[in-house]
Amino acid sequence: MDTMNTQTWIILGLAVATVLVALAAYLLYQKKQSHRLEQRFGPEYELAVKELGSRTKAESELKTREKRVDHLDITPLMPAEAARFSQAWKELQGNFVDNPKGVVVQADRLVRELLLKRGYPMGDFERRAADISVDHPDVVNNYRAAQAIAARDQRGEADTEDLRKAVMHYRALFDELLEVAEVEQPPSAKQMVAQS
Repeated sequence: MDTMNTQTWIILGLAVATVLVALAAYLLYQKKQSHRLEQRFGPEYELAVKELGSRTKAESELKTREKRVDHLDITPLMPAEAARFSQAWKELQGNFVDNPKGVVVQADRLVRELLLKRGYPMGDFERRAADISVDHPDVVNNYRAAQAIAARDQRGEADTEDLRKAVMHYRALFDELLEVAEVEQPPSAKQMVAQS
């Protein structure tokens, strides 16, 4: 009978130890996931926690964003496209003094066109901002700030300084999104001789 009790206690002890090890491994995994998300999303992580009310909900939302964006075909621009977008930005920026309201509208339109060209879907604003936050978490708040100013302008509540700030916010996002693909150059004559 004592042997039976000893064996039972040993089995029970092993079961408890296994559960504790599994729990410790799970908690370590969760901690690593939290750290990874904090590192990847930066200020967007804290914003999600604040808006959703808990780290668990925020992390679930951020993982959902990652999965959604992983399925998108986000591509860099070809050099000619990037040059066209840069030129369009220079032109609209040059018109700010004469038409600040119009430039804010143009900046929004150009950023949307750039997002579309890169492969981001054009759903509602919050969905676009969430998608952008996956790869560009440091500038997505610029997009939100620019949109907020544009909305205030629609209500007649934004002054020229506000509009200037909106253009600056759009510019920060624009610069971040203006990723150019590396184009392979044909080998030079020297390289072709060296390869022979």
